[in-house]
Amino acid sequence: MNERHPGSATHVAAALTRLRAESPLIHNITNYVVMNSTANALLAVGASPAMVHAREEVADFASISRALVINIGTLSAPWVEAMHTAASTARERGVPWVLDPVGVGATTYRTTTAAELVAHRPAVIRGNASEIMALAGAHAATIRGVDSTQSTDDALESARTLARESGSVVAVTGAVDYVTDGERTMSIANGHPLMARVTGLGCTATAIVGAFLAICDSAFDAAVGGLATIGVAGELAAARSRGPGSLQVELLDALHLLDGDLIEAYSQIAPA
Repeated sequence: MNERHPGSATHVAAALTRLRAESPLIHNITNYVVMNSTANALLAVGASPAMVHAREEVADFASISRALVINIGTLSAPWVEAMHTAASTARERGVPWVLDPVGVGATTYRTTTAAELVAHRPAVIRGNASEIMALAGAHAATIRGVDSTQSTDDALESARTLARESGSVVAVTGAVDYVTDGERTMSIANGHPLMARVTGLGCTATAIVGAFLAICDSAFDAAVGGLATIGVAGELAAARSRGPGSLQVELLDALHLLDGDLIEAYSQIAPA
C-alpha cells in the first residue's frame, strides 16, 4: 500500500475525493477544437467548468474561479488580450493557473505569446516534449503543427531548466509523463497509445490539472494528480474501446467512475 505522501497514489486518491466533494469552478480560456471535450471531462471528474474568453468579462471570472486554465491552441489578438488580463488578475487574486503552450515554436506569434504569458507566473506549464523544449529555448526542438517530434525523456532536462527559470512546475507529457519543479521530478507511466489518436487529450490533461490546482496544497501535487487521473482513466477506457471514436465516450465514463481504489490499483507514479 502506498503511503500518503505528496506524489503518492494514496495522495492522488485523496485529492480526487476532495475534488469531487468541492466541485470547484474552473475558468477556461481554451481553443475551439476542445471546448466541448474539456468541459465534459471536467464535469466527469467532478469540477465545474466555465468556458469564458471575452475580454470584457475574463477579469471578473478569474476573480471568482478556484483555478484558471489558459490554452493557446487557436490564437487571435482579442483572445491573447483576454489571456493576459485573466492571468494578471489570477496572479493578483492568488488564483492558481495552468498554461498549455499549444504548438509553441511553430510560429513567431505563438512563441512570443507563450513566452509573454509565462511572465505572469503560471503555477503549472503543461506541454508535450517539443513544446516544452521550444519554450525552454532548446534549439533541438522541432514542431510539426501541434504534435511532438521528441520523447519526454528528450525533454526532461529542458523541463527542469524551464521550471527553475520560470518558477512554475513543468509537466511534460507523452508515453511517460514527467512533473518537475526543477529539483524534484516524478514520472507517471499511465495512459495508452490510442489516446494519441484523439485530438485534444493533451488539452484535456491540462484542464484536469487545473481542477486539481483548485484543491491541492501545491502545484506539484496538482500536476501529478491530474496526469495520473487522466492516465489511469485513459488505460481503463482503452481496454473497453474499439478505436478512437469509442475511446472518447469511454474516457468520459472512466473519469466519472474513477475512484481512489482504481487510482491506487493502476497508477504508476515514481521518483525520476
